[in-house]
Amino acid sequence: MPLVAGVDSSTQSCKVVIRDAETGALVRQGRAAHPDGTEVDPSAWWSALQAAIDAAGGLTDVAAISVAGQQHGMVCLDEAGEVIRPALLWNDTRSAGAAAELVREAGDGQAGHRFWADAVGSVPVASFTVTKLRWLARNEPANAARVAAVCLPHDWLTWRLAGARGLGALRTDRSDASGTGYWSPATGRYRPDLLERALGRLVQVPTVLGPAEAAGSLAPAALPGAMATAGSGGALLGPGAGDNAAAGFGVGARPGDVVVSIGTSGTVFSVADTPAADPSGIVAGFADVTGRFLPLVCTLNAARVLDAAAAMLRVGLDELADLALSAPPGADGLVMVPYLEGERTPNRPDSTGAVHGLTLRTSTPAHLARAAVEGMLCTLADGLDALAAQGATVRRVILVGGGARSAAVRRVAAQVFGCPVVAPPPGEYVADGAARQAAWLALGTEEPPSWTPSGTEEYAGEPVPGIRERYAQARELHLDRSPQG
Repeated sequence: MPLVAGVDSSTQSCKVVIRDAETGALVRQGRAAHPDGTEVDPSAWWSALQAAIDAAGGLTDVAAISVAGQQHGMVCLDEAGEVIRPALLWNDTRSAGAAAELVREAGDGQAGHRFWADAVGSVPVASFTVTKLRWLARNEPANAARVAAVCLPHDWLTWRLAGARGLGALRTDRSDASGTGYWSPATGRYRPDLLERALGRLVQVPTVLGPAEAAGSLAPAALPGAMATAGSGGALLGPGAGDNAAAGFGVGARPGDVVVSIGTSGTVFSVADTPAADPSGIVAGFADVTGRFLPLVCTLNAARVLDAAAAMLRVGLDELADLALSAPPGADGLVMVPYLEGERTPNRPDSTGAVHGLTLRTSTPAHLARAAVEGMLCTLADGLDALAAQGATVRRVILVGGGARSAAVRRVAAQVFGCPVVAPPPGEYVADGAARQAAWLALGTEEPPSWTPSGTEEYAGEPVPGIRERYAQARELHLDRSPQG
């Protein structure tokens, strides 16, 4: 049976999984760290990919490989294909002013928001590539003048794996292209006018591939040392994916499923049959890896809310979960608004967190632990509401990410979301999604292989009246008193 490789080139590290193409069984894996920072020389990603491949036992027996990666990062290449400057990552906020400028230029007030939502499904924020290009044109004109092509992290890695044969060989997929701000999921086409508006001129961009279309084949010379001469070449290269789309594919999300990922940030996204276009900017209208769409809401405060609560109570995360589960649902009226690092949904970057309803009765570690878990989940439930307002069908929630390892989070989620919750076992679901895409390519089937993770826990939807209502009251009271940013 053929083996396939999936890569997750994330902000923090590079993970490689080798899986059986037909069953999805894990054969081996490896990882390597990425440097910290909000701008990174792409050569660091390449070195980490090579190290992770080596740690995973190489690619000599692999039929196909696909790369998923962090979205939005701006990789600028000159005519010779050399990187011009370190890539600006999704979490580099220096282009916030450029984002506001691009929206204002499109029209006054809500007209600018509506223009962008209609054009590309999303209103630009600092994370999007289009805003980073405008920042480059304004702040580094000499570098901007050298740009011959712009691509994303996973595009660049796939191009390197294929042997970097000219800028015209750059390839990407729908999911990652949909986060640039100059490609429309609704039409499936680039908006060169928006690219030109940002940078001041047109440059080469990657060709957008279909869900199971090959981006080329692995070039032996792309890998170092013994791997370059040990028969590692020839494996098919998948189109790749953005990290959220790959995670959804990795857990087998289908229409009607909403994936809630609780990591450093929180993301709430659904598999949809129609594109989203939210002029408020709350819902980003991305694409998925199957030909469908992936409307997404992002929050800034997720797993680190649990870390902060555990630190305040001087306990570990497991003990925090035990404390939370020992308190009654609703924490007897104690509510945490967990905007510990500002917030993106709602867009209040200068807001802070708060605790409401503190009384002698609720002044216990258990009540605070419960309020932290419920508050974090309520912010994600607000994202769920925003997706539903855009027409998303919510039949069940699939809970993933580091924060989902908390027993309290898994149990309380069904009470807050009010629908069935499925919690797959901890795993590398972004890399798994890339591997499943590679398997689809290697097997040559009309539909992707069906991989079912074992050890999944399921919780019936048991909404507890009052939790979200009290949270909404505290949130609005808090926002009325906090800075607008």
